[in-house]
Amino acid sequence: MRSTCRAVSVLLLAAGLALSAGAASAKSRIKDIVTFESVRDNQLIGYGVVVGLNGTGDALRNNAMTKQSMESFLERLGINTRAADLQLNTKNIAWVMVTANLPAFATPGERIDVTVSSAGDAKSLLGGTLLMTPLVSVSGDVYAAAQGTVQTGAISAQGASGSSISKGVPTAGRIAGGGLVEKDTGFQLANMQKLRLTLRNPDFTTAQRVADVINARFPGAAQMDNPGVVSIHPVNGQDMVSFVGQVENLTVQPDAPAKVVIDEVAGVIVMGENVRISTVAIQQGNLTITVRESSQVSQPNPLSQGTTVVVPKSDVSVDEEKGKKFVILKEGASLASLAAGLNALGVTPRDMISILQSIKSAGALQADIEVQ
Repeated sequence: MRSTCRAVSVLLLAAGLALSAGAASAKSRIKDIVTFESVRDNQLIGYGVVVGLNGTGDALRNNAMTKQSMESFLERLGINTRAADLQLNTKNIAWVMVTANLPAFATPGERIDVTVSSAGDAKSLLGGTLLMTPLVSVSGDVYAAAQGTVQTGAISAQGASGSSISKGVPTAGRIAGGGLVEKDTGFQLANMQKLRLTLRNPDFTTAQRVADVINARFPGAAQMDNPGVVSIHPVNGQDMVSFVGQVENLTVQPDAPAKVVIDEVAGVIVMGENVRISTVAIQQGNLTITVRESSQVSQPNPLSQGTTVVVPKSDVSVDEEKGKKFVILKEGASLASLAAGLNALGVTPRDMISILQSIKSAGALQADIEVQ
């Protein structure tokens, strides 16, 4: 019953939001529905070593990468550990992969967060310290360096008998502000003469509305290239930075195709406000077949010299729920009408999903169905 209420509540909430949005003509800022060309984060990656672990690091005999990395690092400090009489054997270090996102306009000296993940057989990185690790981009250029204490936010414990308990993922953690930007990306927005705006949800109508809104404020400044891209250029002698600052705060009414999204696992159904229903009648009922297995004792006649035996007994019953009244939706019924109709049937989430798919198969649901 609780799952049914949840699914119905989602339907009614979506209907209420659709009605209120249509009544108030809610608009969105351009900055909230588009991304700006080249204004994005840049992914960085590096390979490093975490030290100071409490016996939870890599086993050097099983991890050649960890051993070689430690030997190379110590050699840079003037310590030779490759001699035959020196055998590293510690579980206090681990080799890790370090990742980070470099913001579009990050400048040298700025701090960024980094993520540290074990790549060997370490059991935990809790309390470890990442040694200075260069972070490179896809081009191989070093843009930042990372170092600091790893915070995992997890716990892990193991007893002498082999029993263990863990909460969270102790082999991965973060270093807040652990990355130091060494150089910027060189991206100069102010020098650009043309910039493309990419819609997060490509749509012909929305793209045209974006171009129209910009042109209404800055005549001739925008052009729709395709459903997902609108090109703009500064006017009145402005530079691109100040021009984008004015454009991104303009408001527009986004449009979206009619779609029904179904999550069968969670029993959630979400519909857009443009979903429409042709005239259709809906009736729902359930057929339940019950099989009960039991045993009974069979007694022989007094003079038959037979034996008492236990024999199985099966009772099969069929319970067909009486069909509920038809729910009829008129031509062009809205989302609210559909939600109210399904609610009146009192069906379960899975039955709702079947009903929606059946309405679609009948050609009465004017929307796409996306099942997750």
